Amino acid sequence: MDSLEPTLKNIIDQTSLNWIFVGGKGGVGKTTTSCCLAVQLAKVRPNVLVVSTDPAHNLSDAFGQKFGNKPMKVNGFDNLFCMEVDSKGEGQFELESAT
Repeated sequence: MDSLEPTLKNIIDQTSLNWIFVGGKGGVGKTTTSCCLAVQLAKVRPNVLVVSTDPAHNLSDAFGQKFGNKPMKVNGFDNLFCMEVDSKGEGQFELESAT
């Protein structure tokens, strides 16, 4: 199998990707990257869900609206959803409502 160039276009064009994880140290742009990637994927996928376990709840800041432990539609999108879950595992969350 040929390796793919590490570009946004290659990620967007891959129809077999069901999960994309964005990780790294603090302050490297994980939230920004995740949100930008989600917006681009929402242009070509029927539904996109961004899940954050960051206790700072930066997805709410990035999109300018409050998210909780259940998928919530992002303002201005019909198929982009976000949720911010408790990374300590103390809360329950549901994915069914975004599928």
